[in-house]
Amino acid sequence: MTASACEVVLSEPEFRLYQSLFSDRLGIHLPDQKLTLVGTRLWKRLRARGINSYTDYYHLINQPDQQEELCRALELITTNETYFFREPLHFEFLKDTILPELKHKDTVRVWSAACSSGEELFSIAMVLADQRIGKWELLGSDINQSMLEKARRAIYLDQRTEHMPLEYRRRFCRRGTGPHHGSLRIEPDLRSRIKLQNIELHQPLPDIGSFDLVFLRNVMIYFDNATRQNVVQQIVNHIHNGGYLFVGHSESLRGVCSGLVQVQPAIYQVQK
Repeated sequence: MTASACEVVLSEPEFRLYQSLFSDRLGIHLPDQKLTLVGTRLWKRLRARGINSYTDYYHLINQPDQQEELCRALELITTNETYFFREPLHFEFLKDTILPELKHKDTVRVWSAACSSGEELFSIAMVLADQRIGKWELLGSDINQSMLEKARRAIYLDQRTEHMPLEYRRRFCRRGTGPHHGSLRIEPDLRSRIKLQNIELHQPLPDIGSFDLVFLRNVMIYFDNATRQNVVQQIVNHIHNGGYLFVGHSESLRGVCSGLVQVQPAIYQVQK
């Protein structure tokens, strides 16, 4: 549905309400040019809830007991485009360069800091399991609880696995049958090794320890400059000296945080 097809148009004053709400509650920056997109996408939830006013929907999702509805709104206005082994050069660098450096460690710790529905998370897990590096721990976090539930179920449509190596598909996935035909599920042992946690990156981080590498890909586009600097600095504080930070190829950390040296496109090494 296009914006012109909406029975109710999101006004600028109403858009300001959503800008403040998503900034204050979620750290998400909605630039002015997103007004039409926000109105078009949220209209789906207004219709689903039988609400005829963006102001009324704003008051609904601003209620403390409407966290689930707030997450639905967040899903609609952010792009959760993800698939297995997205940006494959990152996974090659992980396998060929980083993990050989870490084989001497008792435990390798990795964090997928905006794991969405889990495709990135399980891509990392497959590489870790394949390389037989010994003990490893993998944390996946997201601001959106419904995305974490999808990661917990670990059921994915076949088209999201097109970039997954065939060997990994045979070893780590089970093909769906009957009503689940056309999908697959990550095998139980790999699922059991993943920890999932709801973490709001723009808030002080919980006690999650330190990591050898962190994936923070395709999430900083939703933050303003001040929030971006705060988020990256917090995460760098949780990376061991010499560890790595991965970002999206459309993102840059130039001038965002000190103590980072770019070693590959969208890959930085921490030098404290």
